[in-house]
Amino acid sequence: MCSYMETLGNRAKEASRRAARLGTIEKNKGLLSVAEEILLEKDQILAENEKDIARAEENGMKVSLVDRLKLTEERLKDMADGLRQIAALDDPVGEILSMKNRPNGLRIGQKRVPIGVVGIIYESRPNVTADAFGLCFKTGNAVILRGGSDAIYSNKAIVRAIKEGLRKAKLSQDIILLVEDTDREIVNEMMQLHGIIDVLIPRGGKGLISNVVQNSTVPVIETGTGNCHIYVDESANLKMAAEIIENAKTQRMGVCNACESLVVHENVAQQALPLIVQKLKAHNVEIRGDEFACTICSDLIPASEEDWGTEYLDAIISVKTVKTLDEAIRHINTYNTGHSESIITNDYQNALRFQDEIDAAAVYVNASTRFTDGFEFGFGAEIGISTQKLHARGPMGLLALTTTKYVIFGDGQIRN
Repeated sequence: MCSYMETLGNRAKEASRRAARLGTIEKNKGLLSVAEEILLEKDQILAENEKDIARAEENGMKVSLVDRLKLTEERLKDMADGLRQIAALDDPVGEILSMKNRPNGLRIGQKRVPIGVVGIIYESRPNVTADAFGLCFKTGNAVILRGGSDAIYSNKAIVRAIKEGLRKAKLSQDIILLVEDTDREIVNEMMQLHGIIDVLIPRGGKGLISNVVQNSTVPVIETGTGNCHIYVDESANLKMAAEIIENAKTQRMGVCNACESLVVHENVAQQALPLIVQKLKAHNVEIRGDEFACTICSDLIPASEEDWGTEYLDAIISVKTVKTLDEAIRHINTYNTGHSESIITNDYQNALRFQDEIDAAAVYVNASTRFTDGFEFGFGAEIGISTQKLHARGPMGLLALTTTKYVIFGDGQIRN
């Protein structure tokens, strides 16, 4: 007898074969139907989300993470808009990447194809449910979703709407399957479905990601945590720097592309830090600084070594002062998580060096780290932010959910 996860996996495997045969018109019709259904069922989805919010607040979840869990009419509209954007994007499936003639007469090409069954393990953030479906569906994959127990009511409601949208478009409802059993052992079983699930994508905190990477027998695309830095160079426009840092830290504090760490050149620290601190204190952000930073602003809290490498996901930020660009780059490359880093500078050569030498998936000049996002990058949505280097890096859109196969045409060739 098959276990719960094996049953879901086999259903997804069968659905993936049907999904792979769908044409672009059918997929786009399905995406638009689902987008419409999410808005039609918004009252039910928001009511179920309220149950998750109430339980999270009862359990003492910090405010920044409750915000990540919360759905609103505007966020549901964004969810539907994301699906419509995915429908408007070019379909990568079937694209011929190359076709070359060999001396023996064979024509050998490379073709983009679906991966098959994608498994996603994620925490909070119910918008991931719709984003993951949309990208997987457009690329001809089936998806198995295992969200966190803190968002189970929201995820069930969203998946019901997605399935109803698929039904109305006369498409298989098994293209998306939600793991409704919230037992942690189910995650371990999911990680062992090698041969059924083709790739696993964990999205969440460091503990979740480490567990999946270390224990999965299924290939994993690692999405990383976001200890994102902003470096204020000695040539920076300080008013611009303060405004960018305010946005990067406070626009949404519980997301992986929020700024968690500041690095400030000592030559401008006396002028820059009071401006930055004033902006952040207006949002009740706790600022933990090194010894020099604390001598400039008395309301800073002394930082520890641990602070340099911490993703707070909260109203806390660290400040490190440096004497040179080289020191800034060394510090960031030592403590960053390979996610998103930014330099505020008017020095063109420093900007280029920063972009060349910082080891991260996204490196900005004079802009907020909050733009590292599939929607902002024009992908419609994202499946996650990959901080590894294989097989995808940065915001993962449609291309990251495809693989390739070689297609070979002959006219009777045999090998001697």
